[in-house]
Amino acid sequence: MDEREARFTRLYETHYRSVFGYVALRVERQAAEDVTGEVFAVAWRKVDEIPERALPWLLGVAKNLARRSHGATDHTRRLVDRLAALTDTASADRDAADGVIARDQALSALAALSAKEAEAVTLTAWHGLDPAEAARVAGCSRAAFLVRLHRGRRRLARTLDASAGDRETPEPIVRPRVSTEKS
Repeated sequence: MDEREARFTRLYETHYRSVFGYVALRVERQAAEDVTGEVFAVAWRKVDEIPERALPWLLGVAKNLARRSHGATDHTRRLVDRLAALTDTASADRDAADGVIARDQALSALAALSAKEAEAVTLTAWHGLDPAEAARVAGCSRAAFLVRLHRGRRRLARTLDASAGDRETPEPIVRPRVSTEKS
């Protein structure tokens, strides 16, 4: 394996899940694998041009391909809609109920943000990009991105605080004792 192939393989193995997750928030589920594949096809062609911190570059390509290839004209609203759809409480068992409730509240709070604010929060919190990298992915200046991020975090915190205050303290689950004695 030559140096280019080795670098591409490392990029793919390291970043596939992050790129797929980013794309899955922007396009229909069936198209997410196709768009992610297109991202890595571009990466293969331009492997020598990809900066050392490759994730912001890959996410920028993903954003452009998702918008162009799949008519994401209202992709900004789809982001928060898809985040809200990730919560599936039907399959959760009772022991994980608190985690499911907290996750549902967090996703609902995220869905209440504007699409640009939600993108700012997810690029930094979920994908670990610094503001300059995230601004390049979002297609705005660093200053504009920092405003979006600040507003998004502030609104997210207020929404989460309000939902925590509204929540009643759940009653403890009482499980019947199982007797080991034979009758």
